[in-house]
Amino acid sequence: MPRARTSPKALPADLTPAAEPTPDMAAADGRLASTESIAQDLATAIVEKRLPPGTWLREEALGRVYTVSRTKIRAALVMLSKDKLIEIIPDKGAFVSRPSVQEAREVFSVRRVLEAEVVRLFIACATPADYQMLEQHIRFERAALRESTTTGRVREKLLGDFHVVLAEAAGNQTLAQLVRDLVARSSLIAMLYDSSNDPHCSSEEHADFLALCKGGNVQAAVASMTEHLQRIEANLALDTGRTDRQLDLVKALLA
Repeated sequence: MPRARTSPKALPADLTPAAEPTPDMAAADGRLASTESIAQDLATAIVEKRLPPGTWLREEALGRVYTVSRTKIRAALVMLSKDKLIEIIPDKGAFVSRPSVQEAREVFSVRRVLEAEVVRLFIACATPADYQMLEQHIRFERAALRESTTTGRVREKLLGDFHVVLAEAAGNQTLAQLVRDLVARSSLIAMLYDSSNDPHCSSEEHADFLALCKGGNVQAAVASMTEHLQRIEANLALDTGRTDRQLDLVKALLA
């Protein structure tokens, strides 16, 4: 899925059901969004915690935001449902997924297995440029943590992106896509189950982990990554029930 993000420019004042925007209307606005860019935009909003679990993704509201037909909106929602970021319920609509406790534990279990392999592949093939890229990412993390105006969702997204960048540098694109999807689902899980993870601790663990990789200590690096993911899971309130939270879709997208 493309990474480019489509940012809506304006919002119709009247959000009641009305005629769907036509292609001519969208073309006149000059920003006929693609299905892929709409799906990526929504995925970003979910990962950045602007669309909490359980949020109803109303097709008519989305059509107005992106100035496209509901047919294109439905296609974008189907793409997101394949990534498990949303759930499409017949005769009810599309909702941001609400992972169960069991699914949350399974996601982290699978991440530990996959990311252990990512670590092995990365150490075997990483170039100096790859290490520089990850070191730069850690500097971004630390800068965001120092900045008082940085929102929690931005900090957490940067921390999750470290795992995605690492997987991409490992050279196996299929594995990288799996990690990308699981990191996105982990963000949903952290939102739903009130993670108490300390972002400073996570960033320091990233730095310690990368030092082990540079030293070529595969076993220690795998253990470091595994312990890091175990700690993140342990900071989830998985034994506590959660009530539904609903946001206005348009306000969330334009926040």
